Amino acid sequence: MPTLDFKGKQLVYAHHLTVPSRTLEPDAKRSLPPKGSKPSLDDNLIIHGDNLHALKALMPRYAGRVNCIYIDPPYNTGNEGWIYNDNVNSPMMQEWLKDKSPVDGEDLERHDKWLCMMWPRLQLLRELLAEDGVIFISIDDNEQHRLRMVMDEIFGGENFVATIAWQRRTSPDARLNLSQAHDHILVVAKNVDAMDFNPVPLSTTQTNKFTNPDNDPRGPWVSTDYTAQGWRPNQVYELVTPGGVKYAPPPGRCWVNVESAYRKLVSEGRMWFGNDGKARPRAKTYLNESSGVRAWTWWSNQECGHNQEAKKEINAIIGFDAPFDTPKPTRLIKRILQITTDKNSIILDSFAGSGTTAHAVLALNKEDGGNRKFIIVECEDYANKITAERVRRTIKGVSNVKDETLKNGLSGSFTYCTLGDEISPEKMLTGENLPDYETLARHLVYTATGQAPDKIRKVKDRDGFFYETNDRLFYLIYEPDLAFLRSADSALNSDLAERIAKQAKKKKKTAIVFATHKFMGQKELTGMGITFCGLPYEIYRTG
Repeated sequence: MPTLDFKGKQLVYAHHLTVPSRTLEPDAKRSLPPKGSKPSLDDNLIIHGDNLHALKALMPRYAGRVNCIYIDPPYNTGNEGWIYNDNVNSPMMQEWLKDKSPVDGEDLERHDKWLCMMWPRLQLLRELLAEDGVIFISIDDNEQHRLRMVMDEIFGGENFVATIAWQRRTSPDARLNLSQAHDHILVVAKNVDAMDFNPVPLSTTQTNKFTNPDNDPRGPWVSTDYTAQGWRPNQVYELVTPGGVKYAPPPGRCWVNVESAYRKLVSEGRMWFGNDGKARPRAKTYLNESSGVRAWTWWSNQECGHNQEAKKEINAIIGFDAPFDTPKPTRLIKRILQITTDKNSIILDSFAGSGTTAHAVLALNKEDGGNRKFIIVECEDYANKITAERVRRTIKGVSNVKDETLKNGLSGSFTYCTLGDEISPEKMLTGENLPDYETLARHLVYTATGQAPDKIRKVKDRDGFFYETNDRLFYLIYEPDLAFLRSADSALNSDLAERIAKQAKKKKKTAIVFATHKFMGQKELTGMGITFCGLPYEIYRTG
């Protein structure tokens, strides 16, 4: 498969693997938890920090669990003034990037820098996606062709789904000879064979087209053409309408069904022949049986909003001219959620900006009673003042908007987080950073299996058992206390090993035990079906 080469590619190729794992630290003052509850990392999340580090910090909780990702990265137009400053551990890279001035139109290497910025983030986003998950990326012509090639390389060309054209403007730009009316939204699956899209719910305009001129007991309906393209001998026959008129399929076409199926539809009253019974037959589609219409790749601003609408939305909610030239409208993100998510899906946006994705999740949950969860990441200083504040106000209610639902509040909650310390062996040895039990347990499962545990035992049992897979039991003998970690109580001894081996044998599984030290040899433990991993260094992938 052809691949795209760019300056710095070899230096960032595996950079996502070297990004340190960090903790997520809830900020109670900026969070909005459910009434009577404390902020929780199991809630919706708004994360303030570098999105590369935030994505790595999310791995122990959400690797392989996110159903839908939407991102709106810098378009790299040359006018945005963004800075690429990932701390890639390479002297060549550091020399290249030592001048961290904004990437603008005068920077002849701005496309290389943009690709270096996107590569490790896309790698981590792919890891976070569930097997049936899909990623949507807004982009314009500056980087669309390069992004497509990078996505083919990271996700596999066979997992490309489509490029959506979203009509972002309402009128041409008089300053341009050929005004750009649309943005691209690149759609790529984690595994195209595992994914499927939901129908788009019918709009009010569409439902108004359903009528019931013949008082059909099934209710309002619309009629559709009863012919199909092609020529199938068993679907080519002459039929007679109730009014006595004979019809054959037009040249080059056939009827939708064989004759026996057609006669059954007639007997059930599911065919329409006009008021006089003499018109060419058409099939009825009933409103109460319609789940919607299939989405296509042209998304008009009438259906999905436009940039001007988005600007008015955020200004009405925040109450001042927010620093976003081209925010995305809520209707656009809602359309993405409608076709990709169910009521319990997890949605991620790592370029959160004005917080539209969180707003759209809350709005859709309000509409259908869903329990979708959002995770949004914003690195800029306005993460609390604008991004999180918009979410707070949409939850509580916005008094000066026309939408009655938004005026009364969409309900919901979230935990506001910042990035904490690195989870590193060196800092654990000195006691400088000893993560809590649950954080370390999740990190260990992720590093051992490559998948985030859906749920672990937050209250460990006396033997340290906290998680199990189809073939393994996980144990962690740990307390975030140096005195405990240096004591004999933190060791795997023979009594504990025998209890673990007995439990593993009962469940017909093997056991992985994480502890600072042991009083038995691995040869003996192997015979008991136990693998010992010494903390803090032996944190490794076993699956």
